[in-house]
Amino acid sequence: MKQFDKRNLSMVMDLYELTMANGYFNGQDTDSKVAFDVFYRRNPFGGGFGIFAGLEQIVEYINDLHFDDEDIKYLDSLGIFTKDFLEYLRDFKFKGDMYAFPEGTVMYPNEPLITVVAPLIDAQLVETAILAQINHQSLVATKTQRIVKAAGDKAVSDFGARRAHNMDAAVYGARAAYIGGAVGTATVLAGQMFDIPVSGTMAHSFIMYYKDEYEAFKNYALNYPDSSVFLVDTYDTLKSGIPNAIKVAKEVLEPMGKRLKGIRIDSGDLAYLSIQTRKMLDEAGMEDCKIIVSNSLDEHTISSLNNQGAKIDSYGVGERLITGAPSAYDDEPISLLGAVYKIAAVEENGKFSPRIKISGNVEKITNPGLKKVYRIYDETGKAKADLLAMADETVDLSGEYRAVAPTMPWKNITYSNCTAKELQVKIFENGKLIYKLPTLKEIRDYVKEQLVNEIWEEEQRFINPHTHYLDMTPDYYRMKNKELEENSK
Repeated sequence: MKQFDKRNLSMVMDLYELTMANGYFNGQDTDSKVAFDVFYRRNPFGGGFGIFAGLEQIVEYINDLHFDDEDIKYLDSLGIFTKDFLEYLRDFKFKGDMYAFPEGTVMYPNEPLITVVAPLIDAQLVETAILAQINHQSLVATKTQRIVKAAGDKAVSDFGARRAHNMDAAVYGARAAYIGGAVGTATVLAGQMFDIPVSGTMAHSFIMYYKDEYEAFKNYALNYPDSSVFLVDTYDTLKSGIPNAIKVAKEVLEPMGKRLKGIRIDSGDLAYLSIQTRKMLDEAGMEDCKIIVSNSLDEHTISSLNNQGAKIDSYGVGERLITGAPSAYDDEPISLLGAVYKIAAVEENGKFSPRIKISGNVEKITNPGLKKVYRIYDETGKAKADLLAMADETVDLSGEYRAVAPTMPWKNITYSNCTAKELQVKIFENGKLIYKLPTLKEIRDYVKEQLVNEIWEEEQRFINPHTHYLDMTPDYYRMKNKELEENSK
């Protein structure tokens, strides 16, 4: 198979999903329903929250989930599946229900971002694809949001394709970066696929090709008189790059009635160089010329540049955005979202019975059963906590409501003058998409609206952020403890 042939992404699954499905099928367990939850245990980057991203690609995957003749032939060649099971896969379509947070929702650990309620085989086969999208796009969206927050009123663009883990990571990473607040991308395919604004000018090779810097800038100005941005650090930013940029602006662009849009600095002491560059441009009457910087930037370096009074108008951020790379300030040397897919309930005699995973590590004990998750808002409209409830439970906040903090059950937790919003919405019903997907811009705007109006600034700190509470209703807390007791015998 050639790399760029049309791929059937249905085959993006771990082999164990198929071996388990084969076992279920041979045991005639094709109609038994189960519920799986997707959640993560720790916020990446030592932050206070994450940004939920990747839902649209999950929807596309489930809508197209099938096995064609080439797939069946390959699976048969492995010699581990029965013929009847392979024939079953030939006509396979997802038949279950799926619930999820709306894409762009601010999310926290240990709450169900996605719940799949489906026949056993259907629920098992979608695990890898769901986790691959959520773990990648949510990580990049979260990282980008941190970078955008550090930049303040300065624009942030995705420059990361060449440092992405592969071509798909570059494209879908650009999508996630836009959700996180980047104004655009340098990745052309992402612009084409998702209508993200694209930007880009030149590399150092363009300048080095010509006999001197002036000639390179002049050539570019003649080709792009309305959008010229010159890369000025190929030889010497202050002694060569900026003087030549000013010279071309005066001798080539201004006689055409055009202005130099900007310059980009990609190396050196960005704070010092930007301050000196701003002074030189202003003295030349080019106060409108923007200064763009790049070069291994992240939220912490950008915060430092701003604190030093750097004269920067826009940031181009590459590898540390597109890969979700950590910094020296983060809790772990590798930052991952680490979302998992765990069974929460099994249908027995027409009713779902809870299932719980118990571990020697407390943080790995799961929240069992079919459930709802609510966001609780105080009278100011700020998110006070999230709340897990039984699926059939009504949460009445018309008066004072008592909740349970599972890590501190002795504490008296009450909600007064609060409102609640159920976070999950139904996406698929009996395999049919019933949810209207928002546009990418709507997702991006939703992220911004939450961070401005709902999420406490204390949770948005980079260092030692406030921990958002995940409480439980008394009924849910009792059910979880009952499951712990019964399964610990």
